[in-house]
Amino acid sequence: MSVADSIRRKLTEGLAPLHLEIIDDSHRHEGHAGHDGRGESHFRVTIVSTAFEGRSRVDRQRLVYGLLAEEMADRIHALALVTRTPDEQR
Repeated sequence: MSVADSIRRKLTEGLAPLHLEIIDDSHRHEGHAGHDGRGESHFRVTIVSTAFEGRSRVDRQRLVYGLLAEEMADRIHALALVTRTPDEQR
């Protein structure tokens, strides 16, 4: 399973998002620190979920990092997050 597929599965199962966009930016970091040649190391994720309601931006990010702890420890070098509630998405 690709890293992007794993991210999608874990965030879908853990947060039941109304919107989820995962962009692999690894190609833009070839030759830079954190790029080990395997690819799938740099991602931008936008997620809209009711699970974020009542949570601060930091708590939202911690929630996502917790769900992706395995990937963060191995393959993901950089993860840019946009976390919104449905009301914030409007």
